[in-house]
Amino acid sequence: MVTPLLDEDTLDLKGCEKLVNHLIGGGVHGLFILGTTGEGPSLKQSLQLELVKYVCSEVGGRIPVLVGIMDASFKEAVNIAAKAEEYGAYAVVIAPPFFYQISQDELYSFTSRLIREIFLPVYLYNNPGLTKVSFEVETVEKLIQDPQVIGIKDSSADMFYFNRLLKLTVPSEMPLLMGPEELLMEALLIGGTGGVPGGGNVFPELFVEIYELATAGKLEEARNLQKKIMKVSETFYSGSGYGSSNVINGIKCALKHLDICNDYLAQPLKKASPEKEKKIHQFLAGS
Repeated sequence: MVTPLLDEDTLDLKGCEKLVNHLIGGGVHGLFILGTTGEGPSLKQSLQLELVKYVCSEVGGRIPVLVGIMDASFKEAVNIAAKAEEYGAYAVVIAPPFFYQISQDELYSFTSRLIREIFLPVYLYNNPGLTKVSFEVETVEKLIQDPQVIGIKDSSADMFYFNRLLKLTVPSEMPLLMGPEELLMEALLIGGTGGVPGGGNVFPELFVEIYELATAGKLEEARNLQKKIMKVSETFYSGSGYGSSNVINGIKCALKHLDICNDYLAQPLKKASPEKEKKIHQFLAGS
């Protein structure tokens, strides 16, 4: 879920309300807030906590709320997790601390100690393109021995790595979720249990339907929907900037045109160019 903003210091609460209900109305099975698409690392902690409290209240237990923890400070990460529990979140999603290039031993020590300090269930979040360090398979194997770890989200776009994770998760039926929506159908067909697609902010029904078709073995119908997902990706995530900015500004631009929330992005990211906005508007008008 994106984070609707009025400015650097202010949540767009009306936009949050409309987006939450747009997503739930579209049939999604859960909300992941303060992730990459949610601009978690760009928001001051008081704003992060305000979002957690508001979303948990608005959801009201209808579906699980998962809260991203991407703080490089151990104590700040613990604080966010504690507040997430207080406000009624279902689980937290832990990414490796960014900035320092750390070893797998340091990553395991940080993550396992963090898990011991918090009380909510935990998903591991592998996104080496942004954090500079990956949860290597051997580290995952050790971490999932802790019953508090209940799932994994992988945004590496490395299907060889994803297959290796499947060998760990399938025997225990632990959820293994695909991040990049361009690989969602492929992940589902080889045994992945779902996805966390940014495009689901705009078209939740589309992603729920492809999940249901793929898991039901209706492959031809699922392939046709995957073609539409690829068209969404090509239209919404294009641009001359870097990947994260292109993805988030494309989603927020589309949500603005659907009158759900505005397209404000926290610095250093910038909103879509006029040319990209026109392209997205034309796509939505024809969809």
